Amino acid sequence: MIASQLISSLIMPLVTSDTGEEAITLMSINHVKHLPIVNNSQLLGLISEADILDHDMDEAIGSYQLSLVRPYAYETDHLFEVMSKMASNHLTVIPVVDSEENYMGLITQEDLLQFYASSFSFTEPGSIIVLETNKHGYSLAEISKIVEEEGAAVLSSFLSTDENSMSVLVTLKVNRQENGRIISALERYDYEVKGSFSEFEYIDELKERYDALMSYLNV
Repeated sequence: MIASQLISSLIMPLVTSDTGEEAITLMSINHVKHLPIVNNSQLLGLISEADILDHDMDEAIGSYQLSLVRPYAYETDHLFEVMSKMASNHLTVIPVVDSEENYMGLITQEDLLQFYASSFSFTEPGSIIVLETNKHGYSLAEISKIVEEEGAAVLSSFLSTDENSMSVLVTLKVNRQENGRIISALERYDYEVKGSFSEFEYIDELKERYDALMSYLNV
């Protein structure tokens, strides 16, 4: 999945003649705290809710004295690169440009969350296992082999890391709803199992986190 495939078709960018009040209204309607400012196809930068509140709401945003930030994703950037840029810049949207840096559209946090949730093999029956292991000794090939020896398969996985820790959390989706034997096998190889969930329990947990984020963006 690349950036051009995630572009939202519902949110239009701002233009310099829009007032601060119009910009804030658009942000509120679309549940975001940033919007791009575009002149024809040229991306001028992103304006934030905080930027607008520091200025006269009745004035055109083109009259504001702003040092506009210009983080953006190229249309060919991978999903993970898009997520990294959004996280490192604390953005609720990120503009997408082509190879000549012409504005193509934007991607929202909601777009990323919905795609991520729908892509984590939820259409396949199974369960979730969360492991903790040493960061330097992590091997997905070894974990997959252990799971396969119990007659199952790893459908997908992702890592959660902390730069201050020597451990990583590995979240696995396996194609077995009853995973007791898999957990026992992993523990025999000194993997610490931090938790296991049925498919529906994990979906409910993701939905709760998603709803909490959407509630925060509505504030």
